[in-house]
Amino acid sequence: SRPARGSSGKMAAPMGRGRRGPEPGAAPYGNFPNYSRFHPPEGRVSLLPQGLLGSLFPAATRPLLGLDVGCNSGELSVALYQHLLGLQESDSSLEPPGTGKELKLLCCDIDPELIRRAQQSSPFPASISFASLDIMDSGAREPFLSSYLERFGRSSFDIGFCMSVTMWIHLNHGDRGLLEFLALLASLCTFLLVEPQPWKCYRAAARRLRRLGRDDFEHFRSLRINGDMAGSITRILTQECAMELVCSFGSTSWDRSLLLFKSTSASPRGSD
Repeated sequence: SRPARGSSGKMAAPMGRGRRGPEPGAAPYGNFPNYSRFHPPEGRVSLLPQGLLGSLFPAATRPLLGLDVGCNSGELSVALYQHLLGLQESDSSLEPPGTGKELKLLCCDIDPELIRRAQQSSPFPASISFASLDIMDSGAREPFLSSYLERFGRSSFDIGFCMSVTMWIHLNHGDRGLLEFLALLASLCTFLLVEPQPWKCYRAAARRLRRLGRDDFEHFRSLRINGDMAGSITRILTQECAMELVCSFGSTSWDRSLLLFKSTSASPRGSD
């Protein structure tokens, strides 16, 4: 498909041809078309225990609010929603959730074309909202998230999802940007599920750019946070962002850890 340009001027990922045949193009923000073909949602959600929402929020009587940052075209968002609520793929949005919980999931991505695709294919439009948003643009982020939360009389989210997004924030915004991003998510969410990309993925992303004759990522060679990225992100969230590691759900077949954190602050913005 032709690259799509959003209001921010950032382009959707092109499809490039590598020496070994078609491959995802140099997607500067990780906004690959057809990403779920490479890393199917089942590989992630199967690691999460059934009844997770019930165990995290045993007394919740109101709708739970979720935030999925970097949702791409939405396949993983939908799979997470179905898995967390105990829904089978054949279930319609009219059927009551199997867990007895209600979840409103706000999913955002920097790529407006991927968001349009997600909106067109969503089987749960009443519960899952998709929006084009650059999460690192505070001028756009603050009013947008505040407006969404105010609809529910809330000041933040019960649970956040950051699935293979940290590397793209890190490459495009540097060490400072990664720290700001993690601090933001920690302030916005009572629980946070993070799937960090390992360092080998950084090198692969940089190689893809070079192979296509593009400029290197601006910050790649100056990153001081490197190596064990799951360990580094855990350290940042626990030591600098007032969160604790609740559980590691193991690794996907492509070597991504699934890490669940919880806010330790006395009154996280998500608890009211």
